[in-house]
Formats: sequence, structure tokens, C-alpha cells
Amino acid sequence: MSWESSAVYYQQLNEGVESRVGGLASAKTVLSSVDFSEVTGLQEAEDWDGVAEILVAAAQGVERAGADFLMLCTTTFHRVAEQVEDAVGIPLLHLADVVAQACKDHRLESVGLLGTSFAMERAFFTDRIVSHGLDVLVPDQRHHDEINRIIYEELVHGKVKDSSRRAVVSMIDELWDAGAGGVILGCTELELLVRQADVEIPVFGCTSLHVAAALDRALS
Repeated sequence: MSWESSAVYYQQLNEGVESRVGGLASAKTVLSSVDFSEVTGLQEAEDWDGVAEILVAAAQGVERAGADFLMLCTTTFHRVAEQVEDAVGIPLLHLADVVAQACKDHRLESVGLLGTSFAMERAFFTDRIVSHGLDVLVPDQRHHDEINRIIYEELVHGKVKDSSRRAVVSMIDELWDAGAGGVILGCTELELLVRQADVEIPVFGCTSLHVAAALDRALS
């Protein structure tokens, strides 16, 4: 939802089309970017009808522009995914379904989820993953404020710090010790910070998986 992660989505979609199609091919994309400050303020006020109104309008604009399907490029704001999907006539490629399928493809039974404190503490995203037959673990409550600080004070501003990477890797190690067979980077910005080479268990990045699924659908 921040412009930092939106830029990554846009880049990966185009690199993916170029790689799969070749030549001068690029992604035929309709992008609607909203004011991150506005929707975050509404989230903090628990005004989800206000959030839904903004994202529904954006989704309808995407549909009118000719898109065949919709991506909501954020984890936290999947809180209103059903309202958005109900307001358009094109299908929504739900992020939780995509990452759950990737975990199942790796024959995992239990996965860790890192994201905003809101995404970790509320059931809207984890329950969707659980519906695919997976157990979901989240970091201990004492880590939630630190993850939020890293996301909102650093990553959404393009600041990638080694100290923050070490802190998040330590949380992933705790999830591994608790029984997680892999970890979902359940905030699009977290892929700016943590890579597979940083940890010993499988890492499932929401952005890269979402992009790959979108390319599969668009190019099928």
C-alpha cells in the first residue's frame, strides 16, 4: 500500500512479463495508488467503512479501465477484501489464498506470519490461511511494537537497516523454534528487508508470490 512496495510490485510485474514473453514485452497494467496516510489514519481510527469506500472506488476505477482481475497490493487492508470484491465484477486474486497455496506446495503444516501488528493480531488474514488446512504462528506479543516501528518508521520510507534485519531474523528463529516450518513475510514492505539467504527456513514473500500468481493468470 505504501509507494515503496507499490514500486516493487510494478517492477516485478514488468520484469516477469519480460522474462516470460521476451523481447520488448511489458505488463499491461492499471494501477490505482491511494494516499497511504489517509487509509492508515482511517485504519487507526477503526473506520473500516471509510477504508472500504476508498478502496472500492479505486477498484471500480481499475475495472472501468479494462482490467481482467484485481490485486489488492497490501496485507493489512485485506481486512476489507470482501467488500472490495463484492463491489466489482472482476475477480480478486486474494493474497492469503496465494501464500497459503505456496506453503502447501512445500508440504508445510505450520507457518509463521510476520506483518503489521494489526495483521498479526486480527483474524481476517490468518483465518483465511487456516482455511487451507495450515496452522499459523505469530511472534510473541512483545515483538509487535518493534515490527510496526520497523515497517512504518523505516521500510515505508525506503530505509533498510541491518539492525532491523537482525531483529526480524531473530523473530523468525523464534517462530522456527516454536514449530513453524516456514515464514510468511505478511507485509509487502518486509520483502525489502529479509531475503531467503538471511534465514534457514523457507521464506514466503507476499509480493513475489502475488506477482507470480498474477502473471500465471494474466498470461494463461
